[in-house]
Amino acid sequence: MAAQAAAAAQAAAAQAAQAEAAESWYLALLGFAEHFRTSSPPKIRLCVHCLQAVFPFKPPQRIEARTHLQLGSVLYHHTKNSEQARSHLEKAVSADPAAREEARALSGNSVDAAKPLLRKAIQISQQTPYWHCRLLFQLAQLHTLEKDLVSACDLLGVGAEYARVRGSQHLRLPPQLLLMERKLQEVHPLLTLCGQIVENWQGNPIQKESLRVFFLVLQVTHYLDAGQVKSVKPCLKQLQQCIQTISTLHDDEILPSNPADLFHWLPKEHMCVLVYLVTVMHSMQAGYLEKAQKYTDKALMQLEKLKMLDCSPILSSFQVILLEHIIMCRLVTGHKATALQEISQVCQLCQQSPRLFSNHAAQLHTLLGLYCVSVNCMDNAEAQFTTALRLTNHQELWAFIVTNLASVYIREGNRHQELYSLLERINPDHSFPVRRFLRETLKMSNAEDLNRLTACSLVLLGHIFYVLGNHRESNNMVVPAMQLASKIPDMSVQLWSSALLRDLNKACGNAMDAHEAAQMHQNFSQQLLQDHIEACSLPEHNLITWTDGPPPVQFQAQNGPNTSLASLL
Repeated sequence: MAAQAAAAAQAAAAQAAQAEAAESWYLALLGFAEHFRTSSPPKIRLCVHCLQAVFPFKPPQRIEARTHLQLGSVLYHHTKNSEQARSHLEKAVSADPAAREEARALSGNSVDAAKPLLRKAIQISQQTPYWHCRLLFQLAQLHTLEKDLVSACDLLGVGAEYARVRGSQHLRLPPQLLLMERKLQEVHPLLTLCGQIVENWQGNPIQKESLRVFFLVLQVTHYLDAGQVKSVKPCLKQLQQCIQTISTLHDDEILPSNPADLFHWLPKEHMCVLVYLVTVMHSMQAGYLEKAQKYTDKALMQLEKLKMLDCSPILSSFQVILLEHIIMCRLVTGHKATALQEISQVCQLCQQSPRLFSNHAAQLHTLLGLYCVSVNCMDNAEAQFTTALRLTNHQELWAFIVTNLASVYIREGNRHQELYSLLERINPDHSFPVRRFLRETLKMSNAEDLNRLTACSLVLLGHIFYVLGNHRESNNMVVPAMQLASKIPDMSVQLWSSALLRDLNKACGNAMDAHEAAQMHQNFSQQLLQDHIEACSLPEHNLITWTDGPPPVQFQAQNGPNTSLASLL
């Protein structure tokens, strides 16, 4: 018996060593393939060779399917060999039905091509609850992308009813929560009701925490959409604690008896990235830009690890949204060169996915417009904002773009007719009392800890009082504006505030304070000028001329930037 036990132990150890070795060569080949794919320029032929080298090892079915899926993706995005790409995608689905939802995202890479595939998959998956519900969710998501919310809600209702028939309360809750969340006019009482449903639900720990993350993400994003940065803090803290809890739980600790309960709305590794993302959104709105940078770095690092083994389209979406937020942070903190390089990263990601570009084209042109304003390329800024307006029907983004376009017309000084026409589109009654509205803005921003909005309102009020000759009131506005801008840090508000403090102290006869403010202003100016020169010298600066079609692939260096210091002030 002892000999048999020893032999069994040796066999198990050999099997474990073999599995570990198999995983090692697979990860090595995958790592090389990813390195070649992400090289600049990409070395696609070498990437394909590395992936093809997996098959002679006769890998497990799961790895074989994943490799076919990755080959299909690489061939589709980087070559003209669409037939070979489709062949690999079909082999991926044949080897592992779980690859179906990712393969459909690459099949024709369009919503129209994906929907028939999903409908067929839904029909043949009636007896496999996990995939049936997941595919229903995917099809609902596609209808949402097309703004067909009626069809999306119908599919969510089908999912909820299917879960009821299957006796899975856990599976019923996500579509129910989404359906409730759509009724925006009743959102507050419904959010309260949803919270009670989740808390009262009895199930295994990982399922309950997964549902709590789902609900809290909906709740946090609703508050952020409403600009309630302070009010959302307790919910955001709960969400962060919840993801810490779920990260310590193991999926195989408690297996549900009902197969339908195997469904999770998102893998927990993806949930971690999503929580980082909403934390970045909160930090950005609140004006905690260093904190936004910290969480962006963590999220992007996690994403890079996940994308080594997972080509799920949602990861690229997360990456683009993170980059969009951090680009805005860079522009605020005076790091234009870094922002431009990150805009180029977004372009590269969008080159790989037409659907991603379609969803983010307006945001990409808006970011380029903001960059153009920061380097005083006003004609290009106008062209970028105009392009972005043409590409969006999103109300909040439209208002943001129009407001920035109005600021371009104001800075140019001779565009009064265009400015008035734009103001008519924003608000036909644009003869409003400026100081009263600014004070109301201050009141709202203070109530919700919107630090950037507070700093901008303070310095603008300070400027108005200075022009009116009310130096005392101007100083009462500019000093806290400078303190808040330093905390954010907002380089433009610091530059503006230091110039106002210099002029205020001169007017009041405070020579020493005026000299100190002038020195601060000079330091900020030099930092901005140096960054301005670096950004305009980058080959990516040529992106400012792109206003039509997909993002350009290559860039050529500039002859020389506009280095006028006056253009920065």
